[in-house]
Amino acid sequence: MLSRARSALPGMAVAALLAGPAFAPAALAADPAGRKPVISAPIISDSALETVWRQSGVASWYGGKRWQGKRTASGARYDERQLTAAHATLPIGTVVRVTLEGTDRSVIVVINDRPGTRTRIIDLSRQAAANLGILSQGIGVVSLTALRGG
Repeated sequence: MLSRARSALPGMAVAALLAGPAFAPAALAADPAGRKPVISAPIISDSALETVWRQSGVASWYGGKRWQGKRTASGARYDERQLTAAHATLPIGTVVRVTLEGTDRSVIVVINDRPGTRTRIIDLSRQAAANLGILSQGIGVVSLTALRGG
């Protein structure tokens, strides 16, 4: 039990650091037909963002029939066309820039789920992986930067 608490401590510290009005959950909006809520990433300009946390490691992506439409940890339904991701310790609603190492490719995602495994640092939606260019490989080495509006 103590080892679990020690491993969770960094995540709890990050959660305490990031908690507050600058990290309100992603906006929930009705789809065009007004049937169900969908996650929409907040509109943020790069000049209004401040780095508050970093992490590097391997990213993967998830999508397809197995996950499409299923509930995420945030309560929203997973949509592989949205720019969302799953992270083990960052608070739901955290805005994160994911940069593919060795390139200038990056994507800003909203954390709305928890990963099924701890072998990767982040699981990206299909669209986020496509924007980074890791869709065909399935994985990529990335750096994460949690952002706060300034």
